[in-house]
Parts: sequence; C-alpha cells; structure tokens
Amino acid sequence: MPRGRPRKVPPNLPPHIDYARVPKGVYWDASGNGRWYTLAPGESGRASRRTVAGRDARLSDLHAIAERGEATGTVEWLTKLYHDSAKFKALAKITRADYEYSRDVLLSQRTTDGGKVGGLVANRIRTHHLQKLVDRIAAEGTPTKAAKVLRYARLLFSWGLRRGHVLQNPGKGLEAPQERRRQRLPDQQAYLALLSFAIDGAARVSRTEGSQAPYLPLVMELGYLCRLRGIETLTLVESQGTPEGLRTNRRKGSRDNVVEWTPRLRAAWNSALAYRKAVIERTTRIEPIRSEDRRLILAESGEPLTKSGLDSAWQRLVHAAIREGVITPEQRFSLHDLKRKGGTDTKGTKAEKQDALGVTEQMMKTYDKSIALVKPSA
Repeated sequence: MPRGRPRKVPPNLPPHIDYARVPKGVYWDASGNGRWYTLAPGESGRASRRTVAGRDARLSDLHAIAERGEATGTVEWLTKLYHDSAKFKALAKITRADYEYSRDVLLSQRTTDGGKVGGLVANRIRTHHLQKLVDRIAAEGTPTKAAKVLRYARLLFSWGLRRGHVLQNPGKGLEAPQERRRQRLPDQQAYLALLSFAIDGAARVSRTEGSQAPYLPLVMELGYLCRLRGIETLTLVESQGTPEGLRTNRRKGSRDNVVEWTPRLRAAWNSALAYRKAVIERTTRIEPIRSEDRRLILAESGEPLTKSGLDSAWQRLVHAAIREGVITPEQRFSLHDLKRKGGTDTKGTKAEKQDALGVTEQMMKTYDKSIALVKPSA
C-alpha cells in the first residue's frame, strides 16, 4: 500500500509545485537539492526508492510519471530522448548498435546505495562521478568497455546540453582508460577443441542444457578459412559462392578476393546453405528471389543475424567452454582473432599471404604472426 502524503510541506519543495496536487505514489526527497522518487519492490522484497525526476520537474511531469511510469530528468530518460532523436537515427547501423551497447552498460552500473546509474538525476551527476565509474569498469579488466562508456557518456551529455535537457556535460574532461592492444593468435588445439564443442552444442535441441547457437561452427570455419572479420562472415550472401570459390566482402579498406574451393571450405559452405534452408522451412519465411539478397547466416528466428546477436552467442560459447574445461581462460579468443589465425596459417610467400588477407603492408604485422624461415649470414 502506498504511504500517505505528509501534511507538512517539505521546507525545500520547489516553489512551483502545489504539494496538495502531487499524484499518489510520487514522493519528494528533501535531501541535497531534492528529487522526486517512487517506491518499487527491491531485490530483498523491501520497497526501494527509484528516482524519477529532479527538482525542475513540473506538476504535469509528475502526473505523467504516475500515469506512464516514466522517469523524467534521469540518465535513463536522457538516453531515451537521444535514441529517439533524428540525430541518433541518422547514424550508421553499426554505430547505433555500438551506442546501444554502451547505453546498456552505462544504465546497468550499480551506484553506492545499491541503485543503478539509469535512475540517477542527470543534472546531479558530476565529472568525478563518471570518472569513478569509468575507473571501476576498467579495473574489472575491461578497459575497452570502460572507454566505450566514457565516449558514450561524453556524447550523450553534450547532445543533451545543446538541447537544454541538462545544464552541464560531466563527461567533458574525463581521463580515458588505457585500452589493451590485443592480438591473440589461437593455437590449433584450442581452435579445434572449441570448434568441436560448438558442433556438439549446435547438434542439441535449442534452449536445452548444453545447447549452442547452430550457426556458430559455420561462422568459425568460414571466418578462419577465408580470413574474414566477424561482420564479414555475418553478411555473406548466397551469390558470393562462385564456381571458382568464395568471393569475400571485406571492410575497412581491405581488398576483396576469391578464396578457392577446398573440400573443407566447400563442406562449410554447403553446411551453411543447408542450415539456411532448414531455418527458412521451419519458420515458413518467404525466401528472397535474388541470390544476392539471401543472407547465408540467419538467426534461429529466420531474421538476418545481427552483430550483437552473434557477439552474445559467441560469449556464451566461450564461457561455457571455459567452464567445462574445453579451453583455459588464457586460450580464449575472439571471432576477429580467427582472421589473424587464418592469415598466419596461410601457406606461401609474404606477398601471397598479403593477397589472401587483402590488407596493406602495414597491417601485415597485425594479421600475419608467422616466423619467416631465412638463410644464415654468409
């Protein structure tokens, strides 16, 4: 049952608020500069306070909060405004996905009182608050995640400041964490062990114990054999399977090439086609007429698999493999590391490896970790 409203008007209540007309379920916290909050069941069963607006909120805002359950003036409210804006919607799809990931990380961070950052009043956040948050995320061993949150917070508050939603940008002047330059080279034993684990999990009934996304072994093999980035494997279409081989669709200025068919590559390609056909038949979706519109890797729902969906499935696979002792934490690798392994394992001269990878001379140091066999000095 909601508590009754105190008869005495709080001493620092905003002068533009008629306390008698404040809606039920919305309360004023007189501490500090003041804030409006609602009561919600906590994790322990006891009611917890949830900040829904700052002292600048109007009476109409409070009634809207009570009716719709929206939090006006909070960090979560500010992110919603930004992600609903024309500015955000005009961004590239991959950029939007990156910002959405950073938003989710920011909003889910815990505060010292047990709440979440998303429920904090945006105007009460200062630079040192965000710096402590970024430092904490970096200290957990994820400096890259911390850097993403920093850049997103800086952009979010800058956007809000220019449009009058907040009074300052606490993200300005933040010290960025030192991001690790990771260049893992998966060893053959770890790759084959994880591939076998993914194949076994993919063969199990979906969403049962030990099951894994059925497309993961396909993504691993195609990515490794063709030296593709994760996103390049994800966007393969049926028309890229030519009589000569698999035509790549490389990003970031890398050159496309055609990877000649081998029995192993042909088996991976055919398995991907069979998986795609099975998904289409099971979900009774209409198949595009043109082969260049038929994505090879689909989610189990029949929709084109997203980068975030692939990343989540990959993390579940790796964590399960480490938990089961299939690989050690030191042996873990990312989908992008398979491009490095594919380049390193490619036979031939340095020029032939560079053609196979489609990268510049400078990038060869990143993607070819093989040791050259040379003649001794005369």
